[in-house]
Amino acid sequence: MGSDAPPDRYSQPKGFCVSIGIDKPAEAERIFKALAEKGTVQMELQQTFWAARFGMLVDRFGIPWMINCQQPA
Repeated sequence: MGSDAPPDRYSQPKGFCVSIGIDKPAEAERIFKALAEKGTVQMELQQTFWAARFGMLVDRFGIPWMINCQQPA
């Protein structure tokens, strides 16, 4: 669950990332692209030693995200 805050109570998010675990690389790419629009990519979505796809970004609203698509079993 999440909600927004009134302008007088808003503070910049710090010290966390919202993490999404996804099973399909194509779905990870779709979600990453949508969140990255007008945002800042910190690590391009790519294959890593632990994941079929992994990437990090901050969306247009200042929320930090990690997208992780696991390797097939």
